Amino acid sequence: MAERILFVIVALTIICTLLAPKALGNSEGDALYALRRSLSDPDNVLQSWDPNLVNPCTWFHITCNQDNHVTRVDLGNSNLSGHLVPELGKLEHLQYMELYKNNIHGSIPVELGNLKSLISLDLYNNNISGTIPPVLGKLKFLVFLRLNDNQLTGPIPSALASISSLKVVDVSSNNLCGTIPTTGPFEHIPLNNFENNPRLEGPELQGLASYDTNCS
Repeated sequence: MAERILFVIVALTIICTLLAPKALGNSEGDALYALRRSLSDPDNVLQSWDPNLVNPCTWFHITCNQDNHVTRVDLGNSNLSGHLVPELGKLEHLQYMELYKNNIHGSIPVELGNLKSLISLDLYNNNISGTIPPVLGKLKFLVFLRLNDNQLTGPIPSALASISSLKVVDVSSNNLCGTIPTTGPFEHIPLNNFENNPRLEGPELQGLASYDTNCS
């Protein structure tokens, strides 16, 4: 009888294990490990990023909340090179993405528009090219957007003017074109945060200058 009970317990344990959902945080760990694979890391700052762990909350440079969701990625000034990956858009609880002062190239993935909790996006002092994705206008909690000192082209997306929480925007020292938005949070952004963009034509004149003047 005891053996039968033990067999039932073991069987139920196996069934529950097979049917249980993936451990919380695994998808976030997968996303971050995809980033690791895309980066060259000569100083081994990502050495602790082990994909075999239940979640990434014990990895260096990662911060999680009490529910084991990733809320911060702190990799500023880490001598990293490579590119950003679309999988980063799966970090839906992320609040701070700090990847400044590296040698990251390529474009800003449009999937970053899925980071609905993001407060700070700091990608300044890299070698990022392409355009600023208009989908970043969906980040309704964004406060800090620092993209300065890169190789970005195209216009400043007008969608960013709809982010009422936005306090700091710095896109200086790129190759942006068109005009500077003047509505919403842009009313209070100093003009020197847009300087050193030779093709940027100054503040938008409502009703007088089209938004994409001489900009492609």
